Amino acid sequence: MGASLPPKEANLFKLIVKSYETKQYKKGLKAADAILKKFPSHGETLSMKGLTLNCMDRKTEAYELVRLGVKNDIKSHVCWHVFGLLYRSDREYREAIKCYRNALRIDPENLEILRDLSLLQAQMRDLSGFVETRQQLLSLKPNHRMNWIGFAVSQHLNSNASKAVEILEAFEGTLEDDYPPENEICEHTEMILYKVSLLEESGAFAKALEELHKNESKIVDKLSYKELEVSLLSKLGRPAEADKLYRVLLSMNPDNYRYYEGLQKCFGLYSESGQYSSDKIEKLSALYQSLSEKYTRSSAVKRIPLDFLQDESFKEAVAKYIKPLLTKGVPSLFSDLSSLYDHPRKPDILEQVVVEMEQSIRATGNYPGSDVKEPPSTLLWTLFFLAQHYDKRGQYDVALGKIDEAIAHTPTVIDLYSVKSRIMKHAGDLTAAAALADEARCMDLADRYINSECVKRMLQADQVTLAEKTAVLFTKEGDQINNLHDMQCMWYDLASGDSYFRQGDLGRALKRFLAVEKHYTDISEDQFDFHSYCLRKMTLRSYVDMLKFQDRLHSFPYFHKAAIRAIRCYLKLHDSPKSTAEEDGMSKMAPAQKKKMKKQKKAEERAKKEAESKSEESTAGGVSKSGKKNVKPVDPDPHGQKLIQVEEPMAEASKYLRLLQKHSPNSLETHLVSFEVNMRKQKFLLAFQAVKQMLKLDAENPDSHRSLIKFLLKTESTSAPTTEAEKLRWSVLEAERPSISQLQNKSLTEVNEEFLGRHKDSLVHRAAYAEMLCLLNPSKKTEAIKIIEDSTNKVVQTNGAQIEWKLKDCITVHKLLDTALLDSEAASRWKSRCAEYFPWSTYFEGKRSSVMPDSVYNTSRKTNENGDTPNHPMGQTELSDGQVEAFKSLSVST
Repeated sequence: MGASLPPKEANLFKLIVKSYETKQYKKGLKAADAILKKFPSHGETLSMKGLTLNCMDRKTEAYELVRLGVKNDIKSHVCWHVFGLLYRSDREYREAIKCYRNALRIDPENLEILRDLSLLQAQMRDLSGFVETRQQLLSLKPNHRMNWIGFAVSQHLNSNASKAVEILEAFEGTLEDDYPPENEICEHTEMILYKVSLLEESGAFAKALEELHKNESKIVDKLSYKELEVSLLSKLGRPAEADKLYRVLLSMNPDNYRYYEGLQKCFGLYSESGQYSSDKIEKLSALYQSLSEKYTRSSAVKRIPLDFLQDESFKEAVAKYIKPLLTKGVPSLFSDLSSLYDHPRKPDILEQVVVEMEQSIRATGNYPGSDVKEPPSTLLWTLFFLAQHYDKRGQYDVALGKIDEAIAHTPTVIDLYSVKSRIMKHAGDLTAAAALADEARCMDLADRYINSECVKRMLQADQVTLAEKTAVLFTKEGDQINNLHDMQCMWYDLASGDSYFRQGDLGRALKRFLAVEKHYTDISEDQFDFHSYCLRKMTLRSYVDMLKFQDRLHSFPYFHKAAIRAIRCYLKLHDSPKSTAEEDGMSKMAPAQKKKMKKQKKAEERAKKEAESKSEESTAGGVSKSGKKNVKPVDPDPHGQKLIQVEEPMAEASKYLRLLQKHSPNSLETHLVSFEVNMRKQKFLLAFQAVKQMLKLDAENPDSHRSLIKFLLKTESTSAPTTEAEKLRWSVLEAERPSISQLQNKSLTEVNEEFLGRHKDSLVHRAAYAEMLCLLNPSKKTEAIKIIEDSTNKVVQTNGAQIEWKLKDCITVHKLLDTALLDSEAASRWKSRCAEYFPWSTYFEGKRSSVMPDSVYNTSRKTNENGDTPNHPMGQTELSDGQVEAFKSLSVST
């Protein structure tokens, strides 16, 4: 390194390297310039100067200098290593690996380059290369613990757990008898536990248990020791010993659900589906009865039986469970019990129990069968629970009655307003929901969660400007919108993107959805620093778990939602390109208006360029002592205009589609967007593959039926194949056609009729049938509309109306009538009909919604087209002064 230089310049070169490592970039730059003054073509100095400039955010110059350095000294491993570091800083990992390999051809035993290469191979999951590099590091430096551990981990990640165990055993053979010293005992504990987990993973349960018992005295993490031991005992089929150990663990933490699950498995009383025979329910009931006597303060031991108990025993247990929580006033009680609503009879029993409690408290002040007088707040929390219960069951009138009574009882409880806001959202009045959420927010301006709930409601009501102002109250001062982005606030990005999409602003919508994708990329990149850190600190089990988590990162809901929505935006851009829309608009203008429009457009472009140049000048000023510019990132495309000017929207959509197909293959929505994208790209085999996947996942879903009919109709109406590729494609389709059970030598009309026959009582299925009927035979449009209008809504009377139709489904049907079937009169009739079913819905202009002139939300919340709201029903108009005017009109009931 710097060997070809005279001694004085060689020392200066060492100073460059030291300055780079200590982040004294100006000093390093000065030393580089001194060398280059005498030796302007010295490749290694040029490369190091480029690397230093890269750290000072002068990337263009950096790449030019490093490339020149490599050109001038192509046989220098330093130049190639620096080139790799430069690519690595820009996350160009594949290019960096190429550079490192070139460096190793010149200096194959350079430990630093090998170590850097191994980190990139782990990052890119080049597992065979990772194993090879780690083995090379170990052979070069076998007295270094990290090299042994790194080689073992590489074998584990390469699906060779038994080899990893052999490597760890070989490493243990190099250790002295009195190892580990006091300062390394935690690291050694981790290594032993990692080795045991490897043995468990490879199926050697007996050997793993033996290893665990042998090293018991050396393991300081006793909880992990016991959890591993009980897991191995269970897998070895020794339930009696596992039972004793689970009880020991429960005495340490009686609220750990996994311990109860393990204990049930010991007795053969666990079911993944949650379905149990009456005999097993009796045994489970007896088990949890004995456990509840021992762990009296545990909430888990009381809650778990509610999942398997039935009828009277469930009624008794749930009453016993909720009474103390209502007395105490636990707002999260309903969330705790919400999973019970998936059982067929339990919601009715739960309603009966709580209504009886409400009636008893009103009449006597006590719970049924009790002489103990309850505090006044018990009635409040009972009403609070019932409001959420009726909301869950779609009985919004009853829910609102209960929550209004609770508010009248104690108007200062914030949770009441939040729940009322949620009920109004479910009922379809998003404006009122936003107003109520803001009311709750104003009652506690320091609560971030309530603020976030309020922002979400505002975005759902398309009040984007107001939502933005409210959201930034909890960000740092300065560029607050960027702070929201830096906080990786994905729910905000999705909600605001949805709002922009509804309003037709595809640029901003795409901007928000792609921001979520950027967050996931950043999360994936964040793992890089842990490849060396975890091996050094010996947190091996957590490290492997983190890598497995990263491998399935893109299967998580936020990414799935963002990718689906981004693809929807690209589909819309493809179907109605902006340029075409602009040309159509321009063609309708008079010549004078066209001229004026063109002038205006040029002026806007000129103003935009000036603004960008000013922002660049303003950010070019500040420089830190290290020489790095204090540049505030300026978004060159804040409104996403460049995103919607993409030339090939389908190519962009395909990028996200591939990620969805890889990470969310079991989602019907994934294959639905795959079908839509590939049909537009005329990729019929891929579209057919998507149809088959949808039919496999849910053949009776309306979207699956629509896609099948559309695909077959399109392929049948296409002209006969002429080229060899087309003939091959059609032969594949013909060969696959018999595998679709819905067809079986039937016409598409017959397939559609059978679909209706199977789902004649379902609104969404009738709508899908009607849409396909009109597509197959446009002359039957009137019949198709009649099929929809003849749908009946089953109403179940249970202390109020519980309707079968869902609001979102009715909205979808209205849009179908209006935009797909193009019958405004039928759409109007449907709207009037749904306004009766959903009186709170603003979409259908229900008589009790906020769009009505006499509504408090209509008169006090005049929302303009940007979503800004000048007034507030509680009287507060400003968001920043912290004065809670809302409390002036409140009184506390005693």
